Amino acid sequence: QVHLVESGGGSVQPGGSLRLSCTASESISYLHMGWVRQAPGKEREGVAAEDFYNRASYTESVKGRFTISKHNADRTLYLQMERLESEDTGMYYCVADSAPLIAGPSGLLNYAHWGQGTQVTVSS
Repeated sequence: QVHLVESGGGSVQPGGSLRLSCTASESISYLHMGWVRQAPGKEREGVAAEDFYNRASYTESVKGRFTISKHNADRTLYLQMERLESEDTGMYYCVADSAPLIAGPSGLLNYAHWGQGTQVTVSS
């Protein structure tokens, strides 16, 4: 079972940037991976996904602002977040699966492996 550890969360003002990292306990070259977030009082939402072929996809609200990247050599998944908004506040989870049933951000909620999460707070 792959173990995922997130880092890089924090507090930032609207318009600011953060980069989240997720380091895996083993090779990620065969994994589909992504980021899920949960805002206070809301359901979990798939944010960004990168598949086995390194194809990226995003939920509509973050397109053009967030960039996901999977670095197989150092077993790390990143999420670069720009022009952050208050609606981006939440707990961000790294997820992974070797054979997800559904492609894209909507399928992330069913991924088999989850990290503990890192908190992102966007507030003035």
